Amino acid sequence: MSTGGVTERLPRLLSLVPYLLARPGIPVAEAAADFGISEKQLRRDLELLWMCGLPGYGPGDLVDLSFSGDTVTVTHDAGMRRPLRLTTAEATALLMALRTLADVPGVADTEAVRRAAAKVERAVGDAGLAGVAMDGPTREEAATTAAVRDALVAGRAMRIVYYTAGRDAVSQRTIDPMRLLIVDGRGYLEAWCRRAEGVRLFRLDRVEDVAVLDEPAAPPPDAEPTDVSEGLFRPSAEHRSAVLLLEREARWVAEYYPVDEVVELGDERVQVLMRYADPAWLVRLVLGLGGGARLLEPPDLVESVATRAREALDAVDRERGDG
Repeated sequence: MSTGGVTERLPRLLSLVPYLLARPGIPVAEAAADFGISEKQLRRDLELLWMCGLPGYGPGDLVDLSFSGDTVTVTHDAGMRRPLRLTTAEATALLMALRTLADVPGVADTEAVRRAAAKVERAVGDAGLAGVAMDGPTREEAATTAAVRDALVAGRAMRIVYYTAGRDAVSQRTIDPMRLLIVDGRGYLEAWCRRAEGVRLFRLDRVEDVAVLDEPAAPPPDAEPTDVSEGLFRPSAEHRSAVLLLEREARWVAEYYPVDEVVELGDERVQVLMRYADPAWLVRLVLGLGGGARLLEPPDLVESVATRAREALDAVDRERGDG
């Protein structure tokens, strides 16, 4: 097995300094044996450590080592005094992310992810996971994921019924699947949408129906994968901003719709900054949440919500009067 890859080398480098601090003057051969690597590889690691340290990267900022014959001693640790340790909260968050990743076949080596999750779970222990809710995909989303995986493996086109939250609309699309991916903890299918004539990302939990077609998937040669390095939502010129106050029962809005800011206000209430393209859609959203949400900005939509609410109340009063 290679000992020079990033996945093997980085944890070793993080452990080397505290290991050597506890064993000043240790023979290089003994240290190499403890880490299960060759002396040549250990010396390469030590040479790399000489270039590691704190921002500034000047004298006194970098790790410093002293060699005497075939022994090595750390003379300056640059703050790398302890092995890397995760808090229970950090380890639990990592475990939740790994389980999410493992539940979306085709995104990564599922077995490798499950092995990593098992190691973290053993390290955290049962006490560390007590009371933590591990929400997995719904049965419908799991079925959608399985169908998408089959289509990708077989190279087949698909027909889906998809809910677009931003327009509060359901549409039928014929698509050419390209890949599965996870962004911000959610599963997405990236595909060429024949109706839109462009690459689109479809959130798996918003696919209401799916069918694998007999015809082959054929995305155009110039269909490029979406850059998700900075997140999915990229506000455009037509998007406006709205500020909403969400009560505890409506906090799900901040997870279901793209928001730019989330501010905790206490009593499990949050204030969010949401981007929207269709004012009528936002008014319907707020009214549909009843007392769970209050629109704070912009003023024109605040008035629209109030007007629509008064009209609805007047209509109810009229019906009662007629009755």
